[in-house]
Amino acid sequence: MRKAVISLLLVSAVITGCGSAQDTPQSATSPSAGGARQLTDAEQLRISDAQQQLIGTCMRRQGFRFWEAERLSLEESRTLGYVLDDVGWAHKHGYGSRIDAKDTAARASNPNLAYRKSLSEQRRQAYDEALDEGIHAPVIAVEIPGGGTLRKRIGGCVAEAEKKLYGDPRAWFRAEKAAGHLRSLYVPKVLADQRFSAAQSAWSQCMKRAGYDYKDPGASRQSVVAQAHRTSEAKAFEAERKLAVADANCARDTDLRPIGEERERHYVAQLRDRYGEALDTYTRLQHQALGRAKKIVGPRA
Repeated sequence: MRKAVISLLLVSAVITGCGSAQDTPQSATSPSAGGARQLTDAEQLRISDAQQQLIGTCMRRQGFRFWEAERLSLEESRTLGYVLDDVGWAHKHGYGSRIDAKDTAARASNPNLAYRKSLSEQRRQAYDEALDEGIHAPVIAVEIPGGGTLRKRIGGCVAEAEKKLYGDPRAWFRAEKAAGHLRSLYVPKVLADQRFSAAQSAWSQCMKRAGYDYKDPGASRQSVVAQAHRTSEAKAFEAERKLAVADANCARDTDLRPIGEERERHYVAQLRDRYGEALDTYTRLQHQALGRAKKIVGPRA
């Protein structure tokens, strides 16, 4: 399901990003960075849309056709974090399974895939080189928090678009990956925190009173995935919707989100001595990209 990853260590964030895309004060893609305001879902989407437009302009300039990715609505594109406390959204979308299906179908029917496949071998190679330089692109690497190294080829129209938005694609890649992978360091601490555990237990007791027996929101969503394979789509979605509404109501009643947000900020602050520069760079480059994106595309409806 969209952003509803079952393993708690792989969630987009423990708590943040659960308000509506229109009014969420923080993004669910990174921890807080030294008090600087994190971008909303709507603002991040605007950067993404601008990047798509820049890539398309670049590809067409090099003689290729290019279709920008089909856009979900702003409401559909919300980031679904670990805690869902928007009862209205849950009543309408459940945990987002139908949005997931719509997005998956759009990706599968992406006209760029069919167009590339229709090209001759020589033109296909030229297409790949124009897009990102293919196997000939320079490779950059970054060591991520928690251990390990990530590499990325950076070239072609993709690199050109990132440069126009972020200024330095290499600096952006390093900051983005460092900030994102801090989750492996702070998420386990939040989940083990006494205050958060108590709030999660209260959530579980609330769910029992509503007729559901789950120890945490991750288990609740996992049950929806399992149910989807055992019944019709319509029945599965109705069950998902009812469960998500109960989940959201219990999250509100137990203050699970604000408690989790506070505990998240506490543990992220402990990492600033080592990773503060990466966090600040990440936020600075995001705001820079947003300012440039506003000159390229309007907000998503």
